[in-house]
Amino acid sequence: MKAVLLSGGLGKRLRPITDYIPKPLVPLDNTPIIEWQIRYFKKFGIKEFVICAGYRSDHIVHYLESKNFGVDIMYSIEKTPLGTGGAIRKAQHHIGSDSFFVINGDVITNLDLRKLKKYQNAIAVIPLRTSFGLVHIDDGRVQKFEEKPEISHIWMNAGVYHLSSNVLRYLPRVGNIENTTFPALSKKGDLNAVKYTHVFWHSIDSHKDIEECVDDMRSVKYSHFLSVK
Repeated sequence: MKAVLLSGGLGKRLRPITDYIPKPLVPLDNTPIIEWQIRYFKKFGIKEFVICAGYRSDHIVHYLESKNFGVDIMYSIEKTPLGTGGAIRKAQHHIGSDSFFVINGDVITNLDLRKLKKYQNAIAVIPLRTSFGLVHIDDGRVQKFEEKPEISHIWMNAGVYHLSSNVLRYLPRVGNIENTTFPALSKKGDLNAVKYTHVFWHSIDSHKDIEECVDDMRSVKYSHFLSVK
């Protein structure tokens, strides 16, 4: 199987860092996002990668080619932004397998890909995470405070997918898979949601996200998780 890494984002909210390097090369605990992602998939036996890149793609290629990850890497370079769906469509000639994984280029996680792989067309979902602390009240009195809890009955897209090759015909030339292909599959009853709770998951969209992710990576020993066979 192959993993498609959607690494073409501009990372505007991470400026000035992304004025000089592309978002996938933003370091988390001294290691770029894209390297963490490759190591993550490699843990689950995935050793073939398709990198969908655009902004400062030469930096990404140079970095990955300078390393020896023990994997095969192919590149699909966008001259103009195509969106997540358009990026996968452009890269389809590199995929060439019955099914494949996809991950958004800013996601760091430890969710178990073996669980996701059991379903042909599936998106990983996790409980909604609020960035605010909640106050529990009973009869006007504060009972307790709860910092950034998971909202267990509301699910959010984790940005990790397992897709079959028949999905490729639903992909737009330009546009995001989340608001084009997925609604079409959902309408046909061909899209599954695989629920994960209490998993390590971060989306790197801001400087605060970097700080929080690095703190959590250190606290859960994320690098140790990736090194375990």
